[in-house]
Amino acid sequence: MVPQDSGVVAVRNILTRLCKRSGLSSDRLRTTEIDVAPLLDLLAVRQHARRHGIAPEEAVLPVVKELAAQLEPTNRLIADAELSLGLLRENATTAVDLDRLYAADLGERREYLTEHWRLLHETLRAERIPPPLSVRSLRATPERRAFTALAGLLVNESVYDAGSVHPAAAVQPQLSTEHRSVPTVPGVVTVFGDAVIDHIYFVDHIPEAGTSTPGNSFEKHPGGKGLNRAVAAARLGLQVRLISAVGDDDEGRHVLDYLRSENVDTDLVKVVPDAPTPVTAVMITSTGAAGLIGCRDDRIRLSARDLRSAAIRAAIAASNAVLLTFEQPITVIEQVMALVRRLDSRPLLVVHPSPPIDLPQYLYQYLNVVDYLAGTSKDLAAMVPEVAAASTSDTAQRLRALGVRSVCATEDFRCTVWSDLVNSQIPAFPAAMEDSPGAAAAFAAALVYRLVSTRRPAEEDDYIWATAAMVATQSFGDVPGAMPPVSEIDRIVRLASEEH
Repeated sequence: MVPQDSGVVAVRNILTRLCKRSGLSSDRLRTTEIDVAPLLDLLAVRQHARRHGIAPEEAVLPVVKELAAQLEPTNRLIADAELSLGLLRENATTAVDLDRLYAADLGERREYLTEHWRLLHETLRAERIPPPLSVRSLRATPERRAFTALAGLLVNESVYDAGSVHPAAAVQPQLSTEHRSVPTVPGVVTVFGDAVIDHIYFVDHIPEAGTSTPGNSFEKHPGGKGLNRAVAAARLGLQVRLISAVGDDDEGRHVLDYLRSENVDTDLVKVVPDAPTPVTAVMITSTGAAGLIGCRDDRIRLSARDLRSAAIRAAIAASNAVLLTFEQPITVIEQVMALVRRLDSRPLLVVHPSPPIDLPQYLYQYLNVVDYLAGTSKDLAAMVPEVAAASTSDTAQRLRALGVRSVCATEDFRCTVWSDLVNSQIPAFPAAMEDSPGAAAAFAAALVYRLVSTRRPAEEDDYIWATAAMVATQSFGDVPGAMPPVSEIDRIVRLASEEH
């Protein structure tokens, strides 16, 4: 049930009043005596206006249409007809009289809606058709319920604007002046994962329960598994889009500004009103070992409904590779895998199964679309919790039997691979630290870079290069800031070859 907060009530009342006469239009918003300021100031409206360079009055109608289309059939029909949105103009049968459904007079629209109640529901293929209504009964609870539901979407949700993303250019970020020297690769990558603010504490050791440790220093940077992978891929010259969620606060704006400065497209980052951007406390020791504490608001999440966005579907279809972490709800992870599987020409799917999820068995039906599954031994073992694996190799073979094409165990700057082409432990590179919080992100991005560049399955040299990318992240502090360019990875590979 949609919360009856003051924002929802205010927007519902505005929409109800705008139904009169010819319905909702930009001209009506400019000339009406109704106070429409709460409607024009909605986050989704401001986002759409900014993306398209138009006035808020012009942005309201496309935003309302986008969200009204997500309502259940009865509420959708009521909102569509009474606001005269025109949602049925493109796919209605000839039996529907569109001139009457979207007539200039509200009374006539209501009459047609009630007279042809079953026909209109059947046009939307509604599974359940409520009993027919009279105009009088329509104006009571049904209208109030429909406009409350629509107002709830407008107030509480960010809108992915399908009009802002063309499938042929779904991931074409504008390069910032700072990074124009990065050579671009003819490859498009879409990343699903979190974007947060990392609070980084440098400590001598990670304290055990009941103990404490002095902090040596503190920093604050954008982070998150999704953000780190997006930045890492962009620094290698790939065209990258991040699909994630942040709050509509200063921290969220900082995250978005940072991503844009790193040439990561943010058009499909969901901005959630009145919710704080997630914060992760990261404790890093002098050896590079890290401990994490994640603090998040459950509202800062993608949802299965978000994955129905035409813009997100277009971004996936236009990608050469999709990077997916397990930071989002399992329903979102399932939807991403299902969308990839349905494509005739599908992108490579590279999955990092972290953090662990409950009941990973629900994902087993989709594992045959996973091209590369990369994580620590614990991450991989968590994917098959019903069996006590004798070794990481045993775990990898079970995952391969479930359909995963290549399994990579990555930790401590090392990589072991099980695939059709490669079954070996990649020789370790010399390292000064034991681990790095950014190593896993660098490995995934570097592997995708090689895959997209060569347009073939990964060979041993590709895994060697991706392992070198992990070593290149040895650094304190800013994790995405430690993501290496191609030249640094090449340098590490060259040095290792010279030593041998």
